[in-house]
Amino acid sequence: MIKFKFVTKFLRNMNKNLAITSFLGALTIVLGAFGAHALQETLTINELKSFETAVRYQMYHVIALLIVNMYSKLNIKTKNTISYLFFAGIFFFSGSIYAITFGVNSKSIWFVTPLGGLFFILGWLKMGFSFLKKE
Repeated sequence: MIKFKFVTKFLRNMNKNLAITSFLGALTIVLGAFGAHALQETLTINELKSFETAVRYQMYHVIALLIVNMYSKLNIKTKNTISYLFFAGIFFFSGSIYAITFGVNSKSIWFVTPLGGLFFILGWLKMGFSFLKKE
């Protein structure tokens, strides 16, 4: 019975991470299309480049999240740690750039974008060390 509960919990956590990742992927496409079509006339070239960077980094990490959460040799705790670090990275890095693009004063949230970058770095390091380590 204990094994069954573990398997059920494992699948629920994995499905949660994959569901969040899927919604982030859909959001990435929506934001990319919005940026390509609706923002070209309203943003400067530099602002549009920043917005495109946020979309690109979000998509890179969505793809990485799909791979991590479908990789069978990592345990659920490791998958969750990597997922949460990447989710936080997307929220803080890409989210802060989106917020600045839509009018939030960059001076008030200047520290948020590098914090998101730090979460990305920590997620990649955790993933790398996890692949090196035998699980």
